Amino acid sequence: MKMHFSIPFSENVLEKFGGRYVLYSVYLEGFLFCKVRYSQLHQWDEWLRRVFGRGVPSFPPKFYLAMTKPMADERRAQLEQYLQNVSSDPSVTNSEVFISFFRKLQLDTFKIQTQQAFLDVYLADGRHLRVNIQTSDTAERVLEVVSYKFELSRELLGYFSLFLIQDHNGGELSVLKKLAEFELPYVSLQSVKESPCKIAVRKWYMDPSLDKMLMDCSASVNLLYTQALQEMEKKWITPAAGQMQKLQMQQKAPDKIKFLELIQEVRHYGYMQLDPCSCDYPEVGCTAAVHVGNNEISCCIKLPSNQIKEVNFKINRVRCWQVTFLGSLSDQGLDQVLELRFEYHDFDTWRWIVFNTKQAFLLSSCLKKMITEQLTTTKSDPERTELPEPGKAKKQSIHANQIFHSGFMLRKRLSGRPNEDDCVFEKIREEDL
Repeated sequence: MKMHFSIPFSENVLEKFGGRYVLYSVYLEGFLFCKVRYSQLHQWDEWLRRVFGRGVPSFPPKFYLAMTKPMADERRAQLEQYLQNVSSDPSVTNSEVFISFFRKLQLDTFKIQTQQAFLDVYLADGRHLRVNIQTSDTAERVLEVVSYKFELSRELLGYFSLFLIQDHNGGELSVLKKLAEFELPYVSLQSVKESPCKIAVRKWYMDPSLDKMLMDCSASVNLLYTQALQEMEKKWITPAAGQMQKLQMQQKAPDKIKFLELIQEVRHYGYMQLDPCSCDYPEVGCTAAVHVGNNEISCCIKLPSNQIKEVNFKINRVRCWQVTFLGSLSDQGLDQVLELRFEYHDFDTWRWIVFNTKQAFLLSSCLKKMITEQLTTTKSDPERTELPEPGKAKKQSIHANQIFHSGFMLRKRLSGRPNEDDCVFEKIREEDL
């Protein structure tokens, strides 16, 4: 599946001796990732082709005339699509030519030198582990160091990931994004240093039943247990009558595995909790508390009439989705306005449902993860399973073609940014790029 690369902005940069060039702001999962010139990407594309040959997607062609604004917008959109296509191949994203290129861009963008540093990696219970790393270490490398400190079995490393989280007043917290394996956690943290953000280790799967795969390792049990306690403390789970009392009683007992077996029966355990957001279902003007997991988007929706409606959108009834950028108040991505819309088979008809949430990219990642897990575990041939047409009653299930467009669209430009630098490219020549 494609990664959430986007290039919502570009700017003119003046050089010391009067030259000008275009600098593209590359965002990953909705956060500023790096800034890059066309010429740098063009050279990188040539490196990729030497390694991977014709499998590399076509690169946006050069313009041999001075760029007009429509040409500049077309170039930005083409580069965005190119990054999305290139990153859809795991053999590319795991390669040294990919990782080293973006490592340098991240360091250069935020003016950070490669050197030893300490990084605090937090657990769900608030404790943290201070690890000695290089500022240029990737998330994959940092997670390996953390797992070694925790004595987590290497075979179970893929069930966990590093996340960027943000603390709020009153003890609330938000999971902002999952760090990609090639991201530099130290740099990512520095890029949002004006906000109270942390790097945390959390499990990364959407099917709560996968807990059973981790029960033979005491380190993974401890990680699951602390996260389960956090979900209970933050009231992210929805226990039925009597379940909370049983959980509290079991919490006093020393058997963590039995506690985890008990909490698996609780509604919304293991789901990703999103911040409250607005939505247009079943009507415009609703607000929703959203939980994502176990092959559904579970919503507690408050209608404009103040009535409460519980709605569960099943992932096997989702045909496609799209993230749209509506605007932003900062360059870091923390105050951006996003929407995620998905096409849903609702009462024998297809309709678009829209969530306006800053965590749209995180929600999209969760949807992709759920589909990947179902495709991994299904025993039937996924290519032969199709979604029903409206009006036809047919059991729906995940199929390979549902790894569909989950793209990023730029709806309007950021207000308040310098229009001249952002939009005017007529005086820039191709050789200046």
